[in-house]
Amino acid sequence: MSKIKPEKTAENRLEQFRSSIDNIDAALVFMLAERFKITQAVGRYKAETALPPADPNREEEQIARLRQLANNANLDPDFTEKFLRFIIDEVIRHHQKIRDDG
Repeated sequence: MSKIKPEKTAENRLEQFRSSIDNIDAALVFMLAERFKITQAVGRYKAETALPPADPNREEEQIARLRQLANNANLDPDFTEKFLRFIIDEVIRHHQKIRDDG
C-alpha cells in the first residue's frame, strides 16, 4: 500500500482552490462584460433623450441595496460600496463619452 505524501495532498488541495478561484474570476469578467453592454445601451438612450450621464439618486439606491446584500452574504459592505462606486464611475465616464461623441 502506497502512502500519499502530505506535501502532495496539500499541493493538490491548493491547486483545487486556485482552480475554483480562476473559474469565479472568469465568471466575474463575463458578468461585468454583460453589465457594461447594458450600461452602454443606457448611455446611448440617455444621450438620445438628453438625460444626464449620472443619476445620483439611483446611485445611492444601488449602493444601499448592495450594502444590504453584502451584509446578507457576510461580505464587507465597505468593500462592496468601493467596488460598486468604481463601476459606477466607469459607467458615468462611458455615458459622458457617448454624449460627447454623439
